Order: sequence, then C-alpha cells, then structure tokens
Amino acid sequence: MMGAAQPFISGAISKTVNMPSDASVDDVTEAYLEAWRDGLKAIAIYRDGCKQTQPLNTGKSTEVATKTTVEARPIRRRLQNDCKSERHKFEIAGHEGYIHVGFYEDGSPGEIFIKMAKEGSTISGLMDTIATLTSMALQYGVPLEVLVNKFAHVRFEPSGFTKNPEIPMAKSLTDYIFRFLGSRHLSAEQRREVGLAEVVTAEARTTGREEVEAPRTLSFSPQADAPSCSDCGAIMVRNGSCYKCLNCGSTSGCS
Repeated sequence: MMGAAQPFISGAISKTVNMPSDASVDDVTEAYLEAWRDGLKAIAIYRDGCKQTQPLNTGKSTEVATKTTVEARPIRRRLQNDCKSERHKFEIAGHEGYIHVGFYEDGSPGEIFIKMAKEGSTISGLMDTIATLTSMALQYGVPLEVLVNKFAHVRFEPSGFTKNPEIPMAKSLTDYIFRFLGSRHLSAEQRREVGLAEVVTAEARTTGREEVEAPRTLSFSPQADAPSCSDCGAIMVRNGSCYKCLNCGSTSGCS
C-alpha cells in the first residue's frame, strides 16, 4: 500500500518493519531489498527486545509479563516546627558546651544541636558536623542505641573530668555526647547492651533507696575500649588505669 502511494508523494514515507529477536542479517537485508522493489524510500527496522520499552511484542504468547520493581528508599521523618526539647550544659577539661535535643511527639529524640563556647573554632565545626550527622541518622530511622554503641568510648583530646556526676570522666567530646544521649534516652536494658551500666553508690546502698531515689553514676563496661596486645594480638583486660594481656603477660605501662 505504501509502495503504491509513494509515486504520488514528493517526500519519503517510512515503513516500520517489526522483526523477531532472532532475525538474521540476511533477513534485514531482504527487508531492505523488498522495500526497494516496492518503491519505498525509507523503512525503519526494529528487532524484538532491542529497546527497553516497546509498544509491540512479537512473542507467541498472548500474555505479556510485566515485571514491576519497587525501589526501596529511606524515608526521612522530620520533626514538627514546634517540638519539645531539652538543654544540657557540659564541660570537659575546660571546654564548655551545650547540647540541645529535640523530641518527636512520642518522646524519642529526633535531632541534636551542639554549641561550643568558642564559635568558629575547629572543635565547634566538628561538633556541628557530628550533630548534623546524628540528626539525619535519627530522622532516617537509625536506632539511637546503634549510634551510642558505635561512638561511645571514642578516645581523643580534649578528654578528662567533667562536672556531670553521671559521667564523671569522658574520653572525648564524642564519647561524652553519646554516653549522655544513652543515659537519658535509652532504657536500662538498652544501656546494658551498649556497655553503659548504672552503678548504685555506697550511700544509696546504706540507705536502702536503690529502687527509687538512689543517686546513680553512669559507668561503662571495662572492656568497651580494651586494646589488642602489641606483642601477641590478644584482647587485653583492664589493670588499674592500664591494661594487661592474659595471654603473654605484657602490659600497656603498668607493672
């Protein structure tokens, strides 16, 4: 039909030729020759499956199987514009700072802000980065206990004594921040799982108020940051303020 109409048209009209996926080079050649014999000036050849999507399927089956792939994407749970929050002031080896924690309606933390006393310093910039990363992780569904388990007991300067009776000693700013979050917003079972433990003081034991009003100190597992032995590679155990190896007997400085 197109060959019959072509002599009466000044331009070219193209015929689409749909071919099966197993069409050979000879089949394509014959298609072009047949179009030339009929007087056509242009044809377009498509082999079945040559494109990701196509309007025509040359398979024998009348049913076309459609495979739908649903891509799993993380969903960010944002806090409302107005939310409850808490503020905590801390000091580690003379470095003062503030932690602000924002809460969802169910009371779980959804964002944190860390403000260091010296704005513009390297420490202030690093703390702001840690706060942003932690907030994004919480909003995308990372459990708080996972973050506490990962970043508690990280050791670097500044480190030292604090004014918080629950965390009297901090190995770093990061260690203090995540141990603080764990002490305030994890259950007792979760704290034990991540290496944080509540230790009842001697005064509380003598007064018999362990269950309700006992003053408590947030401790940590003595093996939480135990290093490996430099001589044999075994995990060392705490020996006073240092560590010793039960495998070969070497120490990290203590006699």
